[in-house]
Amino acid sequence: MVENNEEIGLNLLDTPIGPKKKKEVSEPRDLLLHEREYWDSGFERIAGIDEVGRGCLFGDVVAAAVILPKDLILEGVNDSKKLTEKKRDALYDIIMEKALAVGIGYADAETIDRLNIKQAARLAMKRAVEALGETPDYMLVDAEKVDVNVPQLSIIKGDANSQSIAAASIIAKVTRDRLCKEEWDTLYPEYGLSIHKGYATKVHREQIMALGATPMHRRSFLGNLLGEQQSLF
Repeated sequence: MVENNEEIGLNLLDTPIGPKKKKEVSEPRDLLLHEREYWDSGFERIAGIDEVGRGCLFGDVVAAAVILPKDLILEGVNDSKKLTEKKRDALYDIIMEKALAVGIGYADAETIDRLNIKQAARLAMKRAVEALGETPDYMLVDAEKVDVNVPQLSIIKGDANSQSIAAASIIAKVTRDRLCKEEWDTLYPEYGLSIHKGYATKVHREQIMALGATPMHRRSFLGNLLGEQQSLF
């Protein structure tokens, strides 16, 4: 038994002992990578463009366009969906204070039903750019193309890869959420808009089934989700 224990001890001693391998930590993304590329190419005023509310049953799709000062770094800015409401609100105030220009654009439920959601979202983005009050030199757009005569780059998951787009995402999200919690919830208090923000939650669908659709519901969305409930119309 002693020999076995000694052999075990020797084997353990022969085993190299070193620091435990640390888990690899991914480097934080450089959210100004795209901006710097175009700043270095002579484009001074770069606008980030994004929209929110594309998947909602109720209300407008809201877009924002934001031009930030060159080389400004905003700590904590990220895809608005990954931030808490408190963090979004705090960043909203900072962005509004620091931005060179901010534009908001809207496309309502009637427009969404008439054009389809993709074209309505593009229209809201175009209106956001026009609301800037000045023409940007270049635009970074979250996975879309905006119908304005300005050079632009469409970036997949742009709100997680560009500070300018992330800032626009936050402005659009906070703007729409505040409409849901204030103006729209006051108009239609029975639907719980301040809680679900117009998305297709179980409670929201049940209230539509019970009460019918309001003029601000997207009727083109309701048939597929609620099984062609003709009573809603």
